[in-house]
Amino acid sequence: MGMNMSQQHHQYSSDPTTTTKLLKFKENSLLAFNAASHFPIHFLEFDVQVTTDDCPVIFHDIFILTQDKGAIIESRVTDLTSNEFLSFGPQKEHGKVVKPLLRKTKDGTIFPWVVENDDALCTLQDVFHNIKPSIGFNIELKFDDQVLYGQEKLTHVVQVILKVVNEYAKDRPIIFSTFQPDAALLIRKLQGSYPVFFLTNGGCELYKDTRRNSLEEAIKLCLEGGLQGIVAQVKAILRDTKSITRIKESKLSLFTYGPLNNVPEIVYFQYLMGVEGVIVDLVQEITEAIPKYASATKVMEESIFFDGDRMFLPENLEAHGLKHQDLPFL
Repeated sequence: MGMNMSQQHHQYSSDPTTTTKLLKFKENSLLAFNAASHFPIHFLEFDVQVTTDDCPVIFHDIFILTQDKGAIIESRVTDLTSNEFLSFGPQKEHGKVVKPLLRKTKDGTIFPWVVENDDALCTLQDVFHNIKPSIGFNIELKFDDQVLYGQEKLTHVVQVILKVVNEYAKDRPIIFSTFQPDAALLIRKLQGSYPVFFLTNGGCELYKDTRRNSLEEAIKLCLEGGLQGIVAQVKAILRDTKSITRIKESKLSLFTYGPLNNVPEIVYFQYLMGVEGVIVDLVQEITEAIPKYASATKVMEESIFFDGDRMFLPENLEAHGLKHQDLPFL
């Protein structure tokens, strides 16, 4: 049984509070992107922010951290020039690290950002030049949840990013996505060449902007704004599996993201239910495991079952580093 499901790569950093295993590559780096592109994936998903000198750069976090003489220095990425941003971490010219990168977890813990194979930070133009053109880009426009953006600011950011995409994309498949509702509508308004997806955690966290707080609101936003699809936190989909049908009936595409997409059973289940794409961290593990499930559909159907609309997982979760008590929503 073949699979026609878009697999997208987004690699998160190793967190020493949850694991002692280092990642091979730094997330959002050319090394990580090129390593992932050797596997049968369709898109690379990465986060784009715009510096003060109008350079779209690739970086996941809103703030970038370093240490100087024992003091922690934290800077907002969008308050830096491109040269200042690129001065963090290993340098392309000589590989030396002048400003070591640190990482902060959601609980405020700060730790050295250490990976097996480090790499320099990069720009959006860099990834267009250095990733083979057959690999599509899912470009997430990153905005700070704590900042209220005006229309003028959003328009400027979108136009700066579109300028680079229009110049270098050529025939490369492109998807735009963002959690920022007004930015999503604006991207759709300012261009018609590439699909725009609205990112939502579907109510797993709540925000002042109610458009972000449920799958129903996401559907409404997409239909009103002419967006092409939704990228939902997989937890939200598993909590309400009927939402997949509602999204499909609305003629919208559906992708998912989240740590549970590193569990092969869950990825294959989504394929069976009609989810069109999954964003994963563990590219090799997922791309190698899924074909095995595709040839063993009966085993899959017996290992995942439902009570009402809620999904229950197989007992071998611990093989994937997950336990039922870690997943209270199931």
